[in-house]
Amino acid sequence: MSRPRSAVLAALATAILLVPSLAFSAAEVHRLNLALSGVPTQVRAGDFNDGITFYNNTVLDPRGYEPIAKAGFSWLFDSELRYFLNRNLAVTVGVGQIRGKSVKEYLPALAQAINVRTEFVSVPVHVGAAWYLQPYNQGDFQARMFFGGGLVQYTHSRTQFSQQLAGADSTLNAQLGGSYKVSSTADAPGYYAEGGVHMFFASRYSVVLSALYRSGVVTNLIDERTGAPVINPITHQPASLDVGGLGLRMAAVIGL
Repeated sequence: MSRPRSAVLAALATAILLVPSLAFSAAEVHRLNLALSGVPTQVRAGDFNDGITFYNNTVLDPRGYEPIAKAGFSWLFDSELRYFLNRNLAVTVGVGQIRGKSVKEYLPALAQAINVRTEFVSVPVHVGAAWYLQPYNQGDFQARMFFGGGLVQYTHSRTQFSQQLAGADSTLNAQLGGSYKVSSTADAPGYYAEGGVHMFFASRYSVVLSALYRSGVVTNLIDERTGAPVINPITHQPASLDVGGLGLRMAAVIGL
């Protein structure tokens, strides 16, 4: 009788010792997570680029100056809370910022300078959901594909174009219209769609890699100074800013 009891006690002791190590080796999946993302993304820009094209054609090209680069690429930095309602469905809410700018300096004569700056910025706030497929497990690693989407509100959206003349004589001032800055603003709704993989490890940290498509056209921009509608100089229609595009999302996720 003593031998069976000893064997049982030994088995229980072994199990007690092994349980923590087994738990430690499993991938951790937290219900609430904070995702910090950097997204290199396409930006269509729309009428914002038309304004740059107009300035290049009317001011820079006749003088043989290098044109200002159009907007086509930017970084979207985003923070997001992701909460798992169950094993397969997670809801998301987050806020980010997307920005692009171009700065050029031209030297038409000794002690003269033309400084040109173009810039756009928007703060997208999104709410959505993600559906997770069955996991792939390998030791302490778990990978799950997911697909999701949701709504976006592009807030604090703003464009700016400035021309600053330094040391300019009366002739140059008359030709270029002097120094000026035009800033416009508006907000607009949009949507996003996402698909990728969420990789979990034996820690509170995980990684998301996904393709992210965003739709967002900020229409009816108004001049911040006067409140008047901003007009596209090429089409002569009310101007807009297209901040949508396709990007690659890379997120570090912290389980809370």
